[in-house]
Amino acid sequence: MMQAYGTAPAGSWLSVPGGSVFSLEDDRAYLRWRDAKLAGYPRSPDELTVEVSALAAPTRAETETVLGACRRANMCLYRSRQHLGDAQGTRRALAAFARHFGLTRFEAHRSADDDGIVALEVVAKGDRLGYIPYTNRAIGWHTDGYYNYEGPARMIRAMLLHCVHSASEGGANGLLDHEIAYIRLRDENPDFIAALMHPKAMTIPANEEADGKVRAQNTGPVFVLDADTGALTMRYTARKRNARWREDAATQAAVRALDCLLSEDPLIMRVKLEPGDGVICNNVLHDRIGFETGASSQPGRLLYRVRSYDRIRATESAARAA
Repeated sequence: MMQAYGTAPAGSWLSVPGGSVFSLEDDRAYLRWRDAKLAGYPRSPDELTVEVSALAAPTRAETETVLGACRRANMCLYRSRQHLGDAQGTRRALAAFARHFGLTRFEAHRSADDDGIVALEVVAKGDRLGYIPYTNRAIGWHTDGYYNYEGPARMIRAMLLHCVHSASEGGANGLLDHEIAYIRLRDENPDFIAALMHPKAMTIPANEEADGKVRAQNTGPVFVLDADTGALTMRYTARKRNARWREDAATQAAVRALDCLLSEDPLIMRVKLEPGDGVICNNVLHDRIGFETGASSQPGRLLYRVRSYDRIRATESAARAA
């Protein structure tokens, strides 16, 4: 049963020029979009998977398949058997693949190399030590860059993960389109959406790093609308000690509802990336189960990650693809 929390007054965070299917002020447009989205939504990872012959230069058919999957589910799984065992070749091709789909503004992450790519692997020393992506531990549901929100024009809109070496056991990812999360929450209670679009919905506390640098406290909404396109981006972490939630009834109830759907939604997909596999997405919700590090003589789990301030889109180079 829907609970009543009192609808939050409409604010600037709820509207975009020209309207949006995500506006709480337009139920008719939302319902048309929701019904079409759910009717066409993929039910298995196979429906979102494309074989890419040359990672640096996808063909026109491969390009259309990637873009089509991202239109349906904000993500695409791909397989490329090129450059296996060639670290530098893989990195160059991966950066070209990202640019092919409009991801040109890479995040200048502290752990990225000059090409903007971050190596996600277990480390025993260095400035990555102590951060959970560089361990073999499970990682809860989140979207990338949730702790570095700089406003709707400057947030992580897309990310790419590419497997170089998989774990011998474990390491699979869960994936859920953030638009599906939006639908579930809005259908349960629109007040949840109003609460999670509030500009002070979620605060990430300040963090002091080993070198003494301090990442400032970061406050912002969970669901964010692009002011130019009306597209939806999400900022979220399930890590309890990493987030402070706005202390009102609607926000607290929305967080509980989100936690619940992330444990049981039937549209959650589970995939284990093998060497040459990857996912390109508009920063969908994802998690990671823990994994075995394997024998010291074997290469450990290694994924390359790209984050971008751009959304996936068709580009001139994509249009010229053979």
